Amino acid sequence: MLSNPFYLSVLFVGALLTLLLSFPTSANESTCPAWMNHEFKQLHSTKRFNLCEVANGGPVLVINTASHCGYTKQFSQLEALHQKYKDQGLTLVGFPSNSFKQAAKSEQEAATVCYKNYGVTFYMTKTLDVTGPSAHAVFQYLSKKTHAPNWNFNKYLIDGRGNVIRHYDSQVKPLNSILEKDITSVF
Repeated sequence: MLSNPFYLSVLFVGALLTLLLSFPTSANESTCPAWMNHEFKQLHSTKRFNLCEVANGGPVLVINTASHCGYTKQFSQLEALHQKYKDQGLTLVGFPSNSFKQAAKSEQEAATVCYKNYGVTFYMTKTLDVTGPSAHAVFQYLSKKTHAPNWNFNKYLIDGRGNVIRHYDSQVKPLNSILEKDITSVF
């Protein structure tokens, strides 16, 4: 029976399928940590995205944002940072939050601030909590690894393997700063 060409081809195909099915369906499935593997609703949209999938094995900058904060003007520099490094694999994700009582009253208003007023093209989630017991799991993890956001526009740089590189306070500007220097070191 082992010398039968048909039987050998069936065994070969079966072994090949077993081997192929044992590999992850995407590179990120095997490399993206569980704390990042969350799906988010995009700001003022029905579209959703998974943080692991949009990171695609590259570095990520996570920012907690608010529409009515003195640091809201950082959206301009964040967008410039996004444009400057997106082709190298950097993904920016903004997380609007009312944890510090400075969020827009509606998703539509937040979207207007982000997309119309500041021209944001990087990922923005719907409004969620970033501090306290109701903080989203991503921010619970970031808080344990570094510091919980102490105000709006805290930034967290994560490398392509999901390691948290550093936390940056609100005052740290996106461009021409230690943040940008650290970004260039993770490529």
